[in-house]
Amino acid sequence: MAQGCLKCLKYTMCVANFLCFMCGAAVLGFGVYMTVNFKMAALTPTLASFNLANMLLISGIVITCVSFLGFLGALKENRCLLLTFFLLLFILMLVELTVACLLLMYEREIATMVEDDLNKGLAKAKGTTGNSTRDVLNEWDLLQNNLECCGVNNRTDWGNNVPESCLVKPPKPSGPLYWEKGCLLTLQNFFEENFLHTGISVIILCIIEVLGMCFAMTLFCHISRSGLGYKL
Repeated sequence: MAQGCLKCLKYTMCVANFLCFMCGAAVLGFGVYMTVNFKMAALTPTLASFNLANMLLISGIVITCVSFLGFLGALKENRCLLLTFFLLLFILMLVELTVACLLLMYEREIATMVEDDLNKGLAKAKGTTGNSTRDVLNEWDLLQNNLECCGVNNRTDWGNNVPESCLVKPPKPSGPLYWEKGCLLTLQNFFEENFLHTGISVIILCIIEVLGMCFAMTLFCHISRSGLGYKL
């Protein structure tokens, strides 16, 4: 009976970690795609190292490495790998909870940093023609097209040279010619609307990590009692 439970737990961990590995590889690939095609470093230099593409890259690498470690530890019934997998999951959960708390505590400071970056990027985009100015203009066009916004607060931020990305597409005969909302307010609304979903995702992720730690420790104990696996 004990051996049957051990095998069931072992193959359950193998399948779960294999699926996590595939998801991590998909996230990593999407992160590479975002890094190549959506560069916003010139527009938000302060938060450039914490943008979505970099977060996806880091998350993909971590998920693939940890899930591969758990898969290999369960498949080989290696106590050392299982214990390492348990510790890594525990550290990841602590890091996630810490980051969530920091984001809640410094929400206003982060909003101020984003506003300062957007204002500096707008001033740079309105400067003289050059390679750096062209890069900032391209990022502004990308931001305004995707979020359907114009300027930091509204289109008057651009003065007399309002870019085409501020135009409402497709144009409406009775509607405004330019997007009325600024990109700062649009970004704030976007994060507020997705705050609940983000919180639920973090909670679900923590539950999955706790289950993974429980499975790993249970398998570790079964292997220790049966005298299998490498000795620590």
